[in-house]
Amino acid sequence: MIIGYKALVLAALLLSPISGWALDAETQAAKDEGLRLYNAHLRSQAPPYLEPAAEAGDAEAMYYLGEIHRLRHMGMTREALAWYRRAAEHGEPYAMLRLHQGGACRLGDVCPDKGDDWRQAALKATLPLAEAGDSDAMGVLFDVYNSLGQPEETVSWLERASEAGHAESQYRMGHLIHDGYGDYPDEAERREEAEGWYRRAAEGGYPPAMNHLSALLSQRERHEEAWEWMVEASEEGVLDARLSIGWCYLEPNTEERCQVEQDVVKGWAILFAMVEETSNDAAEWLLKTRGELLTAEQREEAEALAEEWLAKEPPLSQFPPRFGF
Repeated sequence: MIIGYKALVLAALLLSPISGWALDAETQAAKDEGLRLYNAHLRSQAPPYLEPAAEAGDAEAMYYLGEIHRLRHMGMTREALAWYRRAAEHGEPYAMLRLHQGGACRLGDVCPDKGDDWRQAALKATLPLAEAGDSDAMGVLFDVYNSLGQPEETVSWLERASEAGHAESQYRMGHLIHDGYGDYPDEAERREEAEGWYRRAAEGGYPPAMNHLSALLSQRERHEEAWEWMVEASEEGVLDARLSIGWCYLEPNTEERCQVEQDVVKGWAILFAMVEETSNDAAEWLLKTRGELLTAEQREEAEALAEEWLAKEPPLSQFPPRFGF
């Protein structure tokens, strides 16, 4: 399919939100903090940090404000609808899919220009870039075609995105195969193929894949490699991996992939920093129930060491999917 230059440029502008480069340093920093809070499941605290960027025209900030209002009330609200609409007007395809899910056109007369189907608007904004080889756009098409109820196109674009090196799509591909997609002689070969996609996604830098691969390797009793991937996931900010690392240092017999000697100071420091950064309930529970493992001097040393963990980049995240529930 030949794509006209003007159409391709328009699609690029539609798909790419007006983001960091268009924001002043203060607004960008506030947006970054808002996304950190959102990704750590501290969503209620995020709006004041995201709103300046949204008001400055940042479609990503608009979309996440819509998500926060929708999730807070377990459904579409006026506030969510307003933010999704603004994001969609800036070309955000996931906002368009949310507008479709919420019946914005059918129920509220909030429709795309020259049409009545927000899914088709998302497809129009995304398909030209995907056909031109943009792997991020290919990944978006998985959700667009899934919303359109076209399973063959859904899987086709997921495969194309995966082969093009889109790490999140590779992770999804692993899940799809693990859950039954494709013909394999036996379950062992299916598991091997799924693990291969998880590994490609992990090696491509997708943190949730690192954590998932660690768990799979541990199930196969490859505990040393499982530990290495869990550490990598923790370094990339995966909250669950950081929690496991901290617990392993506190109590190495917690699970077999804890390939470390006990270091209660380090373990306490990691968990203490997690509570400070994310108010994580599981880390807080461990601190409340494992206090006897440390002396007062060790606890003081650990809480000083926690500053190093608080300073780590990237920040801790639950890595919620951009287009989740």
